Amino acid sequence: SIFGMSFFGYVRKTAGITDLFNFETFPNSIIVLFQMCTTAGWSGVFQALTNDQPPDCDPTINTPSHKGDCGNTAIATPFLVSYVIITSLVVINMYIAVILENFSQAQEDVQQGLTDDDYDMYYEKWQHLDPSGSQFIRYDQLSDFVDNLEPPLRIPKPNHLALVDLDLPICEHDRMHCVDILDGLTKYFLGTLHVPITSTETDAPIDIKKDRPKDYHSTTTTVQRQREIYLSRIGLKGFRNNVERRQNERKNQELMLEKTIDDELIESNDLDTTPLISNDNQNYEIN
Repeated sequence: SIFGMSFFGYVRKTAGITDLFNFETFPNSIIVLFQMCTTAGWSGVFQALTNDQPPDCDPTINTPSHKGDCGNTAIATPFLVSYVIITSLVVINMYIAVILENFSQAQEDVQQGLTDDDYDMYYEKWQHLDPSGSQFIRYDQLSDFVDNLEPPLRIPKPNHLALVDLDLPICEHDRMHCVDILDGLTKYFLGTLHVPITSTETDAPIDIKKDRPKDYHSTTTTVQRQREIYLSRIGLKGFRNNVERRQNERKNQELMLEKTIDDELIESNDLDTTPLISNDNQNYEIN
């Protein structure tokens, strides 16, 4: 900025040099250089600083500069070109540094598994279903809730069998606790769903026994509930088959009874018509 003020402080305002973008004051010089560090408008500034011949400028104007309001091509060219190249390299290196830093952070997040952002996302989604902060949702809301989560905790639909395999506790009134669901999803993502965790392990993903509400009473699990549903379906199917079998037996008995009655009626009719035929034959012989 000081270098630009010393050599180009009185350059005529033309092209890229204006009332705001100029080298007359230190703040204005900072603004011009900051603009050019992004390679924006540097060609206009270069054009204004290299105007060193009339009629583009007047070297006879009385100014502290010995060139009046003219520029200086010999000084402006290396000054601007070197500045643009150096600042461009710095900016490019900054871009690369930011990209590498983000990539490195992403790699660390992948290696670490779940991050604090994932847990924050979980509880943000939870608030939509539990605005009162009861820490519980209904069992029938579990499938939709897990499907609405973002990766890596999300289990897309159809997710019924996957949720059953989580073996999550179900509390009274068919309610699910938020920490139980989060613990199951964490183990599902880490691949430790069926791996027992001993009491000596302190690196568990979350403490599932912390801050339990007073009304937390687990009555069953998703696996047991699925077994109950399966057994009830088997029992219902057996009951239906038994009812159908009894109905079929009753129908068969009714058909057999009707057939027996019909046969008896036919036999009785045959017995009634036989004497009549015999009497007719006898009368015919007598005649």
